[in-house]
Amino acid sequence: MIVGMDISPLAQTRAGTARYIRGLLDRLRVEVRPLSFRGAGRGSTIARDALWYPLALGRARGLDVLHCPTFRGPLRPRVPLVVTVHDLAVLRHPELFNGWTRRYSRTLVPRVVRRARRVITVPEFPKREVVELLGVPEERVRVIGNAVEAVFAADGPAVDGDYVLAVGTIEPRKNLGRLVEAARRAGAELRVVGARGWGDVPLDGVRWLGEVSDDELARLYRGAAVVAYPSLYEGFGIPVLEAMACGAPVVTSRGGATAEIAGGAAVLVDPFDAASIAAGLEEASRRREELRAAGLERARAFSWDAVARAHEAVYEEACGVGSTEPPRSGGAGFAGAGAERL
Repeated sequence: MIVGMDISPLAQTRAGTARYIRGLLDRLRVEVRPLSFRGAGRGSTIARDALWYPLALGRARGLDVLHCPTFRGPLRPRVPLVVTVHDLAVLRHPELFNGWTRRYSRTLVPRVVRRARRVITVPEFPKREVVELLGVPEERVRVIGNAVEAVFAADGPAVDGDYVLAVGTIEPRKNLGRLVEAARRAGAELRVVGARGWGDVPLDGVRWLGEVSDDELARLYRGAAVVAYPSLYEGFGIPVLEAMACGAPVVTSRGGATAEIAGGAAVLVDPFDAASIAAGLEEASRRREELRAAGLERARAFSWDAVARAHEAVYEEACGVGSTEPPRSGGAGFAGAGAERL
């Protein structure tokens, strides 16, 4: 089987989507043909979204299946299409995104996802969103989680200091404004790791570290008094899992995907209430050893190898090979190769 995979996000981000792609490329046992439209600037983004995805990508030849690891993809694919939907925040909360992303997503995302032979979501929360918002039949949706790389482990060096750590692209839905207020109320130093994204996000009173290597990020997780991830909307929330794998106590939002991923091993708060977040920071600090043990146990349930095997089963389903029963995943893994440019 030859699987064409869109790896264009690797030119745009180092965050969750890129980690997902790299994990699959490292561990899939099928032949993968990487496909990409390079460039990270605004002009490249518009050209990629308006022309390459809807028109050119679907013309790729010599493939048995095409996997688009985001909800961007061709409108008329020549081969069976598999699409991964990490979340539908842009449709559920369009006010959190820039104008181009809102217009593109409202117009094209529903058409692309509905054309897919199989849709992969991570975890159950975005599956419900795909069925509810896009009208995709539930039997075409497969739930396969993510995982974390070996560098994110409890054993290893840690950064010194008494600080709360937040990880994620600087954008409105990460809820940094309320987290800054919560850290102030709790009397905690807030350090933030992540690339500058978009929107008017306040960073006053924050030690912004920018993008760091995975080795440095693991050290920051291990040294943190608490890792806070009170996002307004997520489809998975890889930093939650990375933090737990490093033995850090986690505070995250209740009622969404990150609560599902935490599985009882984190303190859950109301992301719209700074006082609730502040109380959660204080509780997580008090319960550090209890949450550390629970988080490490929870993180062990997620395996990139299991994720890759589950994807292979979905590719076979899309091609009409083998069982149509949903593949079982042990949780949720990511690298690169020379990419074919169309």
